Order: sequence, then structure tokens, then C-alpha cells
Amino acid sequence: MKELKVAKALLSLRLGVFVVMFVWSIDKLLNPDHSAQVFDHFYGVAGVSAAAFTVLGCLQLLLVFVFLAGAYQRFSYGLIFLLHGISTLSSWQQYLDAFNNLLFFAAWPMLAACFALYYLRDMDWLLAWDHRSPGVS
Repeated sequence: MKELKVAKALLSLRLGVFVVMFVWSIDKLLNPDHSAQVFDHFYGVAGVSAAAFTVLGCLQLLLVFVFLAGAYQRFSYGLIFLLHGISTLSSWQQYLDAFNNLLFFAAWPMLAACFALYYLRDMDWLLAWDHRSPGVS
């Protein structure tokens, strides 16, 4: 019974993280100008072409669907955690002006969710590809 409760909680975290990462992936495909502004402002990377964002968006979509499926958890959960961690930390200036950038603080609980999913990936079996529930051989 405890295993099922934990698995349901982890599934809810996986779905929630997926929604955010999915929208960011689609943004790269549908709005490459916005993605270019984000890369320039937060990562210091300017001059990325729309074609590059198409490739990045497609690769990110592939990753988020693998993540959603609960497949290759060490790789997919780890990469999602790493990518979101970089995104969260690259926004450090917004945290210094907290009350004018409150929405940026939502990145921290999501980062915690990404960590929890990676750390507890062996317990995340519900609707996860190639995983079996506890007690099933």
C-alpha cells in the first residue's frame, strides 16, 4: 500500500514537470524569437538561428516524452534535472530583485520535484515504461 502511495505521488510529480518542460519545448518550435531572447538574456548565447531552435525543440520534445513515459529513468530524469537546474541557476539576477520577479521562484519547487524524481526513480514504477510494481516478478 505504501509503495502505491509513493508511486502515485511520483507520477503526479512526473506529470507536473512534463507539462512545464513540454511547453518550453513547444515554445522553441513555435516562437524561436522568444527562445533566442531567453538564450541571449539568461545564458549569454546570442545569434542562435531559428533552425537551431527547431532542432533543440525536437530533441527536447523527445526527451520530455521519454521522461513522461518513465523510460531510461537514470538518463531522462537526470537530464531533465540538469537542464532545469541550469535554467533555475541562470536566473540568479531575478532572485536578487525578488518582489519584481516572483514567478521565477516557481522554478525552485520544480527543481525540488526534479531532484525527488531522480533520487526516487527506483520507486517510480506507476505508468513507467519497463518497470514493474513491487512484488511482481
